[in-house]
Amino acid sequence: MSDDMLSQDEIDALLRGSAEPEEEIAARKEIKMSDYISSIEEDALGEIGNISFGSSATALSTLLNQKVEITTPKVTIINKNYLEEEFPHPYVAIQVQYTEGFSGVNLLVIKQSDASIIADLMLGGDGRNPSGDLGEIQLSAVQEAMNQMMGSAATSMSTVFSKKVDISPPSIDLMYIPQGEGEENIPEQDLLVKVSFSLKIGDLIDSNIMQLLPLSFARSLVDELMNGGATKEVAATSAPSMEAPKADPEPAYSGNVESTNTSHQSNPQHLGGQSGHSEPVHVQPATFSSFEPAALGQQESKNLNMLLDIPLQVTVELGRTNRSVRDILELSSGSIIELDKLAGEPVDILVNSQLMAKGEVVVIDENFGVRITDIVSQSDRIKKLK
Repeated sequence: MSDDMLSQDEIDALLRGSAEPEEEIAARKEIKMSDYISSIEEDALGEIGNISFGSSATALSTLLNQKVEITTPKVTIINKNYLEEEFPHPYVAIQVQYTEGFSGVNLLVIKQSDASIIADLMLGGDGRNPSGDLGEIQLSAVQEAMNQMMGSAATSMSTVFSKKVDISPPSIDLMYIPQGEGEENIPEQDLLVKVSFSLKIGDLIDSNIMQLLPLSFARSLVDELMNGGATKEVAATSAPSMEAPKADPEPAYSGNVESTNTSHQSNPQHLGGQSGHSEPVHVQPATFSSFEPAALGQQESKNLNMLLDIPLQVTVELGRTNRSVRDILELSSGSIIELDKLAGEPVDILVNSQLMAKGEVVVIDENFGVRITDIVSQSDRIKKLK
């Protein structure tokens, strides 16, 4: 090949009307993680995401009544200027703001086709023929699913970081970067950390769900996790020893457990309050979260009003019976099928195939109607589900 021939990158640059330096061409490619965070910090971010979304998978599985699998995440750093290459298809973006424990924003991104399936499952469908368009009701259903997921993730983060972590109700919007749609929801920082999870929901979805964090916020999470753990370790090491001093102390956790127990049993006076070297123990009362019903904010009330408009299928069941295939084949016009209900017995009223009430059939202006006579108790409804 002649040295005078142009490379493909140089040809592309000339077609764009300017000769781009190799540095700018390389900037379009994936940024090296090692240039911004260490391998230990990358593993820490992956572990935070793994723990958080592990519990989110359980919450989503319960909500959708489907098996949900979220695998170990992949952590990368992307440049905001090249988001179009990262997200070329229509997506749904769910923005979550931390209100307690941390100060930052978290953006969940899923494909619009996956969001349609989740919305269909949330609204009582089977997820196999979802609507292609996401209307207000469908977006509200997806928003509620993501709210449950992130609420469960915040609870897991509270355990990991040993402090209360809370989030605001998430906001949801459509995002299509090539057309400039939804860009206002993306964090303003130039460098973003993308944590990508493989998401599987039954046999309906085999895709990805992505988490976008500003690089500064991701670093603060890692710093909180690593420094918090170091602080606890130092505090445990500097605590006063209960055993008698030794001439040649051994490293922490390297002693024989059995001999240590024997030492404690043979010297009970070291555990008593008579020792002049013992320090007072400061006991603080345990604090518990309030179980009082919280007042709904304006955004939460709006979300609840949206859910109130979700249509439900109401069915009135006169009765049931079992027949063999032979009996069914012998049916003809005028045949009578005897049901398991007695004459005058209340009929069943089902909402989305679940028994909710009983009533009696009435006629209103030449139309049949049902007058509700009894609402099924919660315990009876649970028995019906078994």
